[in-house]
Amino acid sequence: MIRIESHARTDVGLRRSSNEDAFVSVPELGLLALADGMGGAASGEVASGIFAGTVLEMISAGAPSAAEEPEELVRRAFLIAHRRIRERAALEPMHRGMGCTGEMVIFTGGRYVVGHVGDSRVYLFRGGRLRQVTRDHSLLQEQIDSGVITPQQARQSQNKNLVTRALGIDPVVEAEIHDYETLPDDVYLLCSDGLCDMVSDEDIGMTLQTLSANLRLCAQQLVQMANDNGGRDNISVILVRVRKGYSAPRGPLSRLFGWFK
Repeated sequence: MIRIESHARTDVGLRRSSNEDAFVSVPELGLLALADGMGGAASGEVASGIFAGTVLEMISAGAPSAAEEPEELVRRAFLIAHRRIRERAALEPMHRGMGCTGEMVIFTGGRYVVGHVGDSRVYLFRGGRLRQVTRDHSLLQEQIDSGVITPQQARQSQNKNLVTRALGIDPVVEAEIHDYETLPDDVYLLCSDGLCDMVSDEDIGMTLQTLSANLRLCAQQLVQMANDNGGRDNISVILVRVRKGYSAPRGPLSRLFGWFK
């Protein structure tokens, strides 16, 4: 029985000619992922597609079982995607320097595991309040943490796209991984920076407060708001709601990643 429901939406925005975002949404296995490509031309699209394709392979039929905890499964997914992006770039000079952000969430046994690299985000909307679950791997976030600029000044900065960690760029990358409790009626938002750079957290929270009962309509509204505010980048959102009585079996997760052993 499905214990979470989700809806995903992606849009090219108003200023880009192609969409370099990619996402995976498999609610029946409690698995969601999102990537935002970088690298120019079609390279960003290739990198994000590799990340999404790696995640999809995890749920291929007939994969052997693996006695791994969800945190380790997520970690291995990022490592494999990172390796594949770099291998592809080494073989095809046109794609040298390509990379992508990566967000991955697995719901299992009343908890959720988040894997994160880059400046795409995962938010939690619980009890009428919006909270950013992930921390941006970006120059702006480092400047905020060190007190060089305020969060308000960061919203006006021209350096929003300078990430400090991404899949495929450096020889080694480490995904930030966390494990949290989930509660019935939680709503989660995975998004590329095409949303959060254009729409404030306050407006995102207000939209979830008003429309999250209808995930499709809520996703549509979030994308429209980003475009109304300028649509400078591709916009991708995945909305997830935890149903009452959620208690996902671990069986499906035991098959994830087994193919990659």
